[in-house]
Amino acid sequence: MIITSLENNKIKDLVKLQSKKYRDSTNMFLVEGVHLVEEVNKSNLLKEVFVVENDSFNIDVPITYVSSDVMKKISTTDTYTNVVGLCEKKNSNEIKGGKILLLDDIQDPGNLGTIIRSSVAFNVDTIILSPNTVDLYNSKVLRSTQGMFSHINIITMDLVEAITELKSRNITVYGTNVNNGEDVRNITDTSSFALVMGNEGNGVSQTIQSMCDKNLYIKMSNNTESLNVGVACSILLYELER
Repeated sequence: MIITSLENNKIKDLVKLQSKKYRDSTNMFLVEGVHLVEEVNKSNLLKEVFVVENDSFNIDVPITYVSSDVMKKISTTDTYTNVVGLCEKKNSNEIKGGKILLLDDIQDPGNLGTIIRSSVAFNVDTIILSPNTVDLYNSKVLRSTQGMFSHINIITMDLVEAITELKSRNITVYGTNVNNGEDVRNITDTSSFALVMGNEGNGVSQTIQSMCDKNLYIKMSNNTESLNVGVACSILLYELER
């Protein structure tokens, strides 16, 4: 059977998943493209795959074939893909491990995607998103992670509560501030840490900054005032992993 009608109820429900409100209420989300579908399947989040008619795709979940017009309706990109996956969100709300990254109201989907990829690359155990950080399941975020979001523990939590819990575990909490900070290259004990990265425009909020044990900075040319938060986070995580 091939779904050809844009009024099909299953297709209408898939389109609704473009809305954060509907993703939250159903605990489901979509990924687009072969690579993302295959990466998410490795983490057992994939529940069903939708494939354009006359294309072939082998995977161990139910497959539904749709017309190209239906796929265009489901897709969020200008150039639609031939494969879309319906996935279930992770239900984790636990801070796991000793290498923790906290994100204080990051807003740009591309920045969040870059940060997630770097976190996987440099062995972060848990990423904690503040409640006002851009939605993890935003289609732009998912694409920019290249599927790495499914390979790391990511939770949403009030950062004051998170830092309080981390301090109870004797984990050092590092803020990011060029004023009164320490060169990240001087940090020698990196067996455990919590690193806070702030909003693109405002940095780390004063409340969260006041809870940090120490500030870190990246030594760079005087000709450069600041770095993009995704780039800065990647450098800091690399240095803390060395």
